[in-house]
Amino acid sequence: MSLLERRRQRPSINIVPLVDVLTVLLFFFLVTMQFREVTALNITAPEIETAGKNNIDENVIIVVDKKGVFYLNDQQLHAATLDTALRVAGEVTPDIPVLLMADEDAPLKYVTEVMDLCRKNRLNKIRLQAR
Repeated sequence: MSLLERRRQRPSINIVPLVDVLTVLLFFFLVTMQFREVTALNITAPEIETAGKNNIDENVIIVVDKKGVFYLNDQQLHAATLDTALRVAGEVTPDIPVLLMADEDAPLKYVTEVMDLCRKNRLNKIRLQAR
């Protein structure tokens, strides 16, 4: 009779192990997450082991993708239009730095063409972006 008189315990779920597992997963995802700068252009900059950070607040950003297409501050331009834009920038502020970002598979002739256009238009502070 004692078996019949004893009340059944209600089943319960222990939440502490679930919270432990969720905490471990959260830490795992935070540690393995890659924090990258979001860019509008899909280029892969060449890797340089001794590269430093570019701490320039105001600059002209020129991007060369792997097909040799030029972008000036996220706007696609042809070489002649880029020359005109750099001429105007050189006349207005000749001391403004130029940040040149090129895909690692971009042909060297396009990178040197941009550097030549910058120097021709009195923009001599050219920095190359790497990762």
